[in-house]
Amino acid sequence: MKPKATTRKSWREKMQTEQQPKIVQIPLEGQKRMGGATMLVSTPHDVDAMIRTVPKGKLITSAQMRSKLAAEAGAECACPTSTGIFIRIAAEAAEEDRAEGKTRITPYWRVIRPDGSLNEKLPGGTEAQASYLEAEGHFIELGAGKKPPKVRDFEKKLVKA
Repeated sequence: MKPKATTRKSWREKMQTEQQPKIVQIPLEGQKRMGGATMLVSTPHDVDAMIRTVPKGKLITSAQMRSKLAAEAGAECACPTSTGIFIRIAAEAAEEDRAEGKTRITPYWRVIRPDGSLNEKLPGGTEAQASYLEAEGHFIELGAGKKPPKVRDFEKKLVKA
């Protein structure tokens, strides 16, 4: 019997999953740490759609995204792990779109960490994210030691909640 050939899904295919958002109960011992009793597990599509609402010159933190997604779904918080994974899926799908010649792609580089630092897990790492952000008028400060670069005065550029 021949082993089945496996084909790896593209990032765009991962983005278009038929997964539905769900709200789960957080165990009592984790509620204080997570900030509530109900947690949203969103979808790649919902995360991508939120990133697309961030205008040029503005930024959004992953924490802002989680708060907005949770509020829209009626949950007290959103899962940080799955949201981070879905940000990466949206970013990689955008780069696939760019490689296919599309010009209107998801501006994933506008998503920064809550402390204003850049995300090395996005396509091209912090160097590429810094380049895109600088092209939009942001100033990037180098990180000290092993700390990643950070957007200067990022708080002034955040989208409003």
